[in-house]
Amino acid sequence: MKPRVLVTCPPMLRLFEEFGDDFDAAGLEGCPGDVTQVLSEDELIDLLPGYDGWIIGDDPASERVLDAGGSRLRAAVKWGVGVDNVDFAAFERRGIPITNTPGVFGREVADVAAGYVLGLARSLYRIDREVRAGGWPKPAGVSLWNKRCGIVGFGDIGRETARRCLAFGMEVIAYDPAFVAVPDLEVRAAVWPEAIETLDFLIFTCPLNVHTAGMFNDKIVDRVKRGLFVVNVARGPIIREQALHRGLQSGAIAAAALDVFETEPLPTESPLRTYGDCIFGSHNGSNTVDAVRRVSRTAIKHMAEFLKN
Repeated sequence: MKPRVLVTCPPMLRLFEEFGDDFDAAGLEGCPGDVTQVLSEDELIDLLPGYDGWIIGDDPASERVLDAGGSRLRAAVKWGVGVDNVDFAAFERRGIPITNTPGVFGREVADVAAGYVLGLARSLYRIDREVRAGGWPKPAGVSLWNKRCGIVGFGDIGRETARRCLAFGMEVIAYDPAFVAVPDLEVRAAVWPEAIETLDFLIFTCPLNVHTAGMFNDKIVDRVKRGLFVVNVARGPIIREQALHRGLQSGAIAAAALDVFETEPLPTESPLRTYGDCIFGSHNGSNTVDAVRRVSRTAIKHMAEFLKN
């Protein structure tokens, strides 16, 4: 009998029929989960005992889930880059091998970040909405050339975002304690929040961890250059939305483009919805068919290697 592999990652599930041959070639039985965004701990506890492997989306891969529902589980792969929902230590204590698929979405997420930068600078999304509503707005934007951009996180996504911002003619400062210079990227390293007062754009591309959670907060808002544009293509809790709201309300922040939020989906009562120049996404920055195919096949390959014995 082939090892059974549960898949709970929505982007992979949307193209699931394409991966049948990949699972067969790997000697695995791929089993799609019934998932819209994530499964709860209780749902996973009921589901996991029937599977040998698990390709994880953004579900809570927690100690409680493994304690109650993971007795058969022999391997796991976190689909994608972000791992803040996975208790790796819990897997290690049980001897269950697990990995993610790092370095796979840099270009795709950076494309979205660059699109947000352009959209904010020229009010493109507001213009679109108002034209559709019968208007003909002419807001004055800002040029990107010679503007200073801070990028928080200089991993794969951060480097690719820097490449695009440099192509716009922007000056780039990178905030990352593990910063490594890239020969063809003229980027200056800084320690957060050094020079925050000089930035015209601030882009978050870093992972969520104990060091980055809430790093954009009231203290930062009080320091920023008036009219700052903020972009977040990382994880929602990096930005304290109450502080962002205060900055937008005061004009310290001109507008924000957020692909991610503290609570997802964005609650209908969120005051952020009242700011017409802001741009909102649906935690979809990495979702291209090309990337989903590439990463899903990488996940299947990792799973086959784990379960080959």
